[in-house]
Amino acid sequence: MCLALPAEVVAIDGDTARVSLGGVQKEVSLVLLEEVSVGDYVLVHVGYALEKVSPEEAERTLALFAEAGLA
Repeated sequence: MCLALPAEVVAIDGDTARVSLGGVQKEVSLVLLEEVSVGDYVLVHVGYALEKVSPEEAERTLALFAEAGLA
C-alpha cells in the first residue's frame, strides 16, 4: 500500500520545492508536475510531488489521517 500526504508548497527552486506538513518542512522533487506555485498543495510520496490538490481536499485528507490516528 502506498501513502501520499498533502503538503503546502512554501518555496520553489527549479525542479525542487520545500513543502510544509504540520510544521515539518521537507525538500521534494517537482519533476512530475507542471505549473506548481508557492501556496499550492501537492500530494507527496517518497520525495516526489505527484499531484496538485485543492486546499479543501488537503484539509479533508489531513483530517481523516488525524481521525485515524495517523497524523
